[in-house]
Amino acid sequence: MNLEQLFQENKEQSLHGRYLTLDAIAPLLNQLNTNNELSIIGQSALGEPVYSYLIGHGDTRIFLWSQMHGNESTTTKGVFDFLNLLKSGSVLATSLLSQFTFCVLPMLNPDGARLYTRENANKVDLNRDSQDLTQPESKLLRAMFEEFKPDYCFNLHDQRTIFGVSDTGEPATMSFLAPSYNEEREVNDSRLKAIELISGINDVLQQFIPGQVGRFDDSFNINCIGDTFQYMGVPTLLFEAGHYQGDYEREITRKYVFMSLLSSFEILSENVIVFKGIDNYLNIPQNKQSFYDFIYKNIKINYDGIEKLTNFAAQYKEELIEGKIEFNAYIVEIGELENRFGHVVYNLDGEELSDLDSEAIKLNKKASFCLKNNARFVNGLIKKQ
Repeated sequence: MNLEQLFQENKEQSLHGRYLTLDAIAPLLNQLNTNNELSIIGQSALGEPVYSYLIGHGDTRIFLWSQMHGNESTTTKGVFDFLNLLKSGSVLATSLLSQFTFCVLPMLNPDGARLYTRENANKVDLNRDSQDLTQPESKLLRAMFEEFKPDYCFNLHDQRTIFGVSDTGEPATMSFLAPSYNEEREVNDSRLKAIELISGINDVLQQFIPGQVGRFDDSFNINCIGDTFQYMGVPTLLFEAGHYQGDYEREITRKYVFMSLLSSFEILSENVIVFKGIDNYLNIPQNKQSFYDFIYKNIKINYDGIEKLTNFAAQYKEELIEGKIEFNAYIVEIGELENRFGHVVYNLDGEELSDLDSEAIKLNKKASFCLKNNARFVNGLIKKQ
């Protein structure tokens, strides 16, 4: 199976970038609705429709949801790429549809998606509302879970560019978790199924992004939806789509979401047993907050009349401005920056700031400045002369 080719053949070209709202996906859902697969299962806090897409007639029931956090859209793109495959009429699609029944909630939090916020319109993190069920979106997710009675759950998210694979200096492009079902983080039959499946996915991804797969922290929190569903006895997988070098729009990462989804179902359909699945899973390095978007090394500054060399780091803020996401770099740390990596690293070789920008290096300021050697940085990046 050529995963690269399958992705290119099924990539949904109309979806691009980080800002995805119902305006982008509703027409696609209607196009895919050729056999009454689409339903509106309820409304968000602000009255936006929440859709369910049900396809397939197989015995193994797969429940997937994306954009529980409104500003985490990469997996939504990957889901539509995968739905295109299921609707392609290919031999592979026919096989998958005969073995699985898929229930997809492609945008659980449409209000947060429109506002580009993690929370819903009531400023509640839906991934901390699995017990109290205070929000309409949380109630809809639980109701569909109870009605559909899945054999596996896929909880699809994005993670920030700050995450790397342990201390390796590699970004965590894809990370996974088989959530715990109790405080002791024990492994029962349900969790073991998720662990073995993640082990198989990791084996596939290592062929494409070696060293760029992480394992998410498995501390138990019953208020998180994955932990709740695992606690309720359904194998649950957390996907975290992260950063690939230079890919701030997550157009490369979406490919690995697609590959991960398709690999999951190929593994399940072939009933491939992952020997030493727990060992393989635990050998996936843990996610670690180890990255900044920009690191600047060896700049000379005057501190209380004393010249010294220091380093500083900048991080993008994703800001919704007039319907578009703008990446604006702000200075977030000044100092040694021990055990930190940069997605972009500049060695300033002891240069000084220009006289006009002598006060530019301060926390929370935009990362735009000039050096005395006339090098100019705008919004984090060096401006070519």
